[in-house]
Amino acid sequence: MADAHGKHHDYHLVAPSPWPFVGAASAFILAIGAINFMHHQSSSEARAVLKLPPDPMHTPAVMIMSLGFILVLYTMFMWWRDVIKEAHAGDHTPVVGLHLRYGMLMFIASEVMFFVAWFWAFFDASLFAGEAKLAARVAVTGGIWPPQGTTVFDPFHLPLVNTLILLTSGTTVTWAHHALLNNDRKGLINGLIITVVLGLLFTCVQAWEYAHAAFTFTGNIYGSTFFMATGFHGFHVIIGTIFLMVCLYRAWKGDFTPTQHFGFEAAAWYWHFVDVVWLFLFAAIYIWGSHGGLMPIE
Repeated sequence: MADAHGKHHDYHLVAPSPWPFVGAASAFILAIGAINFMHHQSSSEARAVLKLPPDPMHTPAVMIMSLGFILVLYTMFMWWRDVIKEAHAGDHTPVVGLHLRYGMLMFIASEVMFFVAWFWAFFDASLFAGEAKLAARVAVTGGIWPPQGTTVFDPFHLPLVNTLILLTSGTTVTWAHHALLNNDRKGLINGLIITVVLGLLFTCVQAWEYAHAAFTFTGNIYGSTFFMATGFHGFHVIIGTIFLMVCLYRAWKGDFTPTQHFGFEAAAWYWHFVDVVWLFLFAAIYIWGSHGGLMPIE
């Protein structure tokens, strides 16, 4: 009788979990808070220019956004904790592991399309000005790209340094992966430590660069497209660094083995994705798109 109710397949039937619902609700709260924050942030800036009292709804919007963000982080922690427990319990069979990899690949594909949108916005603003847009586009750019009077970054200064930092981090995470496959625990931990340090260094350099930018997000279309594309990439670097920190902690605890280490593999894939996106950003936005006044709008 017991054998009749035993498991006779390679799939894992997930136990009822609250995290999909909690995660969706948390993301909704975060989105509502972020939209209201941006709306009231613009209102506050306008009020400051007009010397009016501060927007009374600005603080509640910040609180809602912060609540949503905390709930999202909590959901991520609890949900991934359950996935790790399933792996330790032996539920991640080769078939389940394959499906986890498919899921990660689909997630990265969705992230690729996310960045395609920002590249599209940048190239549309710089190259493809249609006849209907021409007058307005010339009015805000002066007929050239980058817009008239915009002082852009030297791509072969800090941006090049950050490129070398990120490319080096890609090699160190690959080193860590090979060390894991060869059951070299010390090499795995050392490679992850160096990768995390390089990720933090990249973020610090980009923060310094932003603090010394000669243009602003709201100044013109160049600033808007530049900060949206590079800023979201920086956000992904922060996420990837946290991802690798968790892997470092798990490696230190002895969680990963040469045959079962999907958590680390997913983090490595994500980090390589971040590397590749940065190469496109560096080539397209920093080098090609910042070649001052060289692209007249036709």
